[in-house]
Amino acid sequence: MTHALTETDSPGSRRAPSNRRAKPPRRRRRVWRWVALSLVLLVLASGGVGYWLYSDLNGNIKGVDLDKAIGDDRPEKLPTSGQNLLVLGSDSRSGANASLGTGNVSGARSDTALVIHVPEGRAKAVAVSIPRDTLVTRPECTAKDGSTLSSKKRVMFNSVYSLAGPACVVKTVEQMSGVRMDHFVEVDFAGFKGLVDAIGGVTVTVDQDIHDTSSGLDLTAGTHRLDGTRSLQFVRTRHGIGDGSDLGRIGLQQQFLIALLSEIKKQDLLGSPTKAYKIADNLTESLTTDSGLASLTKLAEFGRSMNGIDPSTMETIMLPVRYDTQDPNRVVAAQPQAGQLWQALRKDQRIPESAKKSPATGGSSS
Repeated sequence: MTHALTETDSPGSRRAPSNRRAKPPRRRRRVWRWVALSLVLLVLASGGVGYWLYSDLNGNIKGVDLDKAIGDDRPEKLPTSGQNLLVLGSDSRSGANASLGTGNVSGARSDTALVIHVPEGRAKAVAVSIPRDTLVTRPECTAKDGSTLSSKKRVMFNSVYSLAGPACVVKTVEQMSGVRMDHFVEVDFAGFKGLVDAIGGVTVTVDQDIHDTSSGLDLTAGTHRLDGTRSLQFVRTRHGIGDGSDLGRIGLQQQFLIALLSEIKKQDLLGSPTKAYKIADNLTESLTTDSGLASLTKLAEFGRSMNGIDPSTMETIMLPVRYDTQDPNRVVAAQPQAGQLWQALRKDQRIPESAKKSPATGGSSS
């Protein structure tokens, strides 16, 4: 997860008085704050050239006005509901994505979908993965060609994106959960690979050999430093784990998310403006957000409000699902577990242990 961000400063934070120089930020900061500060240094150092670089990066980001696209048919934003961010990984094979060995499927789908809930106080976050094979009710939306797409039951969750784009995915998630999304961020394959390569790779540990001829991943049990290409293979792998379904790879995606955020947080980007620019250039070209985050400044402000969150404490949960009785290759939200999970997020309450257990596990040990 409108042109002005709300609650951009974490509780207890203060701005430095205008007549005093602000203290240098601590080493461990959110990535977008480092990027913004590094770009400010570039502006000061190179004048018009620095401003051109900033403007160039800022112009890369694509923004979607959710209020205009969705209208008033949205859940109420409760005053104590924290912040909710929908993160989408697009599997488009067009443009720079075509050379990444991701297949020849036309169009694009939401290959990965995470609802990240940040409670009031910004101390700990929860990431809820929505399996892409989940059967959902798609609400009425505007299709990509501008026509009206009527509501339809029992459609695959990842098909919503291909037919109507990210705003309809946001609307679908809001209607199935009753949780209002404050923001959304979408990054495609090329942006994901570029980010990992720009930070020098991500370290993961697997407890079993993984051999997936479909994704191309070939890992032995143990610890590995993955570059962008192998990281993309890692988060897309499903045939080499569990029962080969989409559910099996969600555990890998969640593991990688924590490893990636931890790596980003410990990087000294302020000490390397060139590296900061490379990261921003790679990522912003592949980034789509809601209009409330569609600039480097807004992204930095949002990142600054999340300073107190330690990735190692982030809780990862898969939306509780069960196998569909009509099609065992598909899943549906399991009740009452899913309802309990969404209610806890709506009210910013502790998630019951019962709401974290999914009847369908994808053959994993979880």
